[in-house]
Amino acid sequence: MSVEASVDTPRRLEGDKAQRIIAAMRSSVGRRGAAGSTFDHVAREAGVSRGLLHYYFGSKERLLVEVVRQDREVRVQAMEERLAEAHTIDAIVAALVLGLEEFIEDERANRSVLYELLSASRHSDEIQAALAELYRSSRASLADGLRRKEAEGVIRLEADAEAVASILFSLGDGFGIQVLADPGWDREAAFEIGVRTARRLLGATG
Repeated sequence: MSVEASVDTPRRLEGDKAQRIIAAMRSSVGRRGAAGSTFDHVAREAGVSRGLLHYYFGSKERLLVEVVRQDREVRVQAMEERLAEAHTIDAIVAALVLGLEEFIEDERANRSVLYELLSASRHSDEIQAALAELYRSSRASLADGLRRKEAEGVIRLEADAEAVASILFSLGDGFGIQVLADPGWDREAAFEIGVRTARRLLGATG
């Protein structure tokens, strides 16, 4: 099976056991790292047999890809819903800030999983392809939402919508890495600059 097919082909993983396995892997990567998260660990924490992991996923790479895919879907849906309800620049910025705060603080988002997978992707074309799709779909979704808000007259973008979306995600990723590396960092002043930068990209003059 090609990497492209393995990433893009829909998988029937709606069952309770499959979802427990994915949740257990996400939790394990957050605590042990990708390399330390074995099928034995995950099977035990999910309350299933090791053979069931092989049945559903075949390999640890496949399971890590599903973790990435599901996290992507959750974040993109939340972002779309918040943007749809935002009718001013301040409301849009607030929606973006909320998404960043959840990424940094929320155990469900678990930023360490993403960073572990970025490291693992250096040795796995399949994981790299899944992460690339995560960022492509996230940028495209945010860019589409920004275009709609510009068409409504709510914002006036400083540049192409996808380029603006890329910079907004870069701000969030950068904050996430620094907080993970230095949890005690007093980020308030830097965060305020980030908010002003976002407002300017959206066309705010004040």
